[in-house]
Amino acid sequence: MSAEKTDAPRAVIVISSHVARGSVGNRAAVFALETLGFPVWAVPTVILPWHPGHSRATRIVPPLDQFKALMADLERAPWLGEVRAVLSGYLGEAGQAEAVASLVAAVKAKTPDALYVCDPVMGDSGGLYVPESTAAAMRDRLMPIADIATPNRYELEWMAGAPLPDIKSVTAAALHAGPSTMLVTSAPAMMTGGTGNFLLDGSQALLAEHRVIEKPPNGLGDLTAAVYLARVLSGQPPVKALQSTTAAVYEILARTAKRGGDELQLETDAQSLSHPMAMVQLRHLLHPGRDKRA
Repeated sequence: MSAEKTDAPRAVIVISSHVARGSVGNRAAVFALETLGFPVWAVPTVILPWHPGHSRATRIVPPLDQFKALMADLERAPWLGEVRAVLSGYLGEAGQAEAVASLVAAVKAKTPDALYVCDPVMGDSGGLYVPESTAAAMRDRLMPIADIATPNRYELEWMAGAPLPDIKSVTAAALHAGPSTMLVTSAPAMMTGGTGNFLLDGSQALLAEHRVIEKPPNGLGDLTAAVYLARVLSGQPPVKALQSTTAAVYEILARTAKRGGDELQLETDAQSLSHPMAMVQLRHLLHPGRDKRA
């Protein structure tokens, strides 16, 4: 009997950046998923000593032919049936997108109900921090095949080609972005001094809000994508998954900020991933398709 048939698939392939110091990219996503009980196959798209936002840093991008060969090996792996989901984040160059798409197709061919989560890591309020060609590859090649996408508001603005100053405009952009489920971080909040995670799927529009913490450390988007995926794979319905994900990430952020940390301190606050105690405001909004259903 093959090992892959003894248990339901639970592994997650995570494809993103790797830093030696810090809790961003794969360092955040892998820790969260493994803490929550999911084995991870981790693929680095770029290797850095630390997040380049701290200071200039050496950047090692694997040669594209070698990256594609490694991804092709994973497609042929005898353990591919273990994989329940693929999560992609920061890409080192535009050409990596095609290899990601090919691996997603191979996983879904083996396990048709496997999920693909695209976290299109490309920029923030300061604009794009990847080449436009890389951002376009995520938008044009990966977003259309994703089951769930987790852009921040500024990434969604770039993909939509328009500013998104309020929740109504975010909703319209999310509706037309492609994936059936959109989780938009840094969304406009309705509470004063707040920010939110906005979730739109085929039947619900939900907004989970908390207060803004100034100058947050990097990695919140990577962590949010991984924790939300873990919640979904654990069988939580979208409303519960959104609320508990937002609470967990906010709680870790608030505790890190209180300590004055310049990186998310996941190893110290691992309990917050499983059992967050932070309170978040959850709002059920009007679904944009509701008024069309009679």
